[in-house]
Amino acid sequence: MSIVTRVIPCLDVAAGRVVKGVNFLDLRDAGDPVELARRYYEQGADEVTFLDVTATVEGRETMYETVTRTAEQVFIPLTVGGGVRSPDDVARLLAVGADKVGVNSAAIARPELLGEIADRFGAQVLVLSLDVKRSPRASSGFVVTTHGGRTGTGLDALDWAKEAIERGAGELLVNSIDADGTKQGYDLELVAAVRELSSVPVIASGGAGSVEDFAPAVAAGADAVLAASVFHNGELTVGDVKAALIAEGIAVR
Repeated sequence: MSIVTRVIPCLDVAAGRVVKGVNFLDLRDAGDPVELARRYYEQGADEVTFLDVTATVEGRETMYETVTRTAEQVFIPLTVGGGVRSPDDVARLLAVGADKVGVNSAAIARPELLGEIADRFGAQVLVLSLDVKRSPRASSGFVVTTHGGRTGTGLDALDWAKEAIERGAGELLVNSIDADGTKQGYDLELVAAVRELSSVPVIASGGAGSVEDFAPAVAAGADAVLAASVFHNGELTVGDVKAALIAEGIAVR
């Protein structure tokens, strides 16, 4: 769908620190979010995504101070998700420097929220974050989860993605909980299934472990590839990923 593929480092933040685990469990410290965001900006990242992974679980607001400090040093689009429950939350995040806002649990609880955000700020601001697990109970084989993958919803992931687009979501962040942190590659079947139904950009997330993992996700239909631990651990740079994509004939910025 996109002319060029975006490379997006993701910072999962808890208690003001970047954390990373496997399948959203056993989180460990990975550094200061502002320092890491600046490093990725300098490496050539197209965007940076912040996900406050415990805001919804703990029932609190997201990390406004971190966003403010990052926006002062990082001059690429910032997407922020976690704990967003109302259009006023979105307004506050945009005011402190976010460019886009990710919504997951609150939209599942009250789908009308998507339309309220899109109507007030435009679809380009609204990213639907889909934390997806494989499940034989769903007709598509994929279900949506909430609360950082801890809570099943019974919602078929593809049905929910389609509804969310109709309600105003401007982008889909599709994270495979099964692949998350495993470094075994993206869930290409999931990416392809979402691409087939989506009229908006699709971001593939969960499972990147080597430079060879990124191009297949683009071939499956991703407009952007998102990764976390391979960047945080210093195993790969944004430049490494872009070079690998270029080698496969994929256009990048």
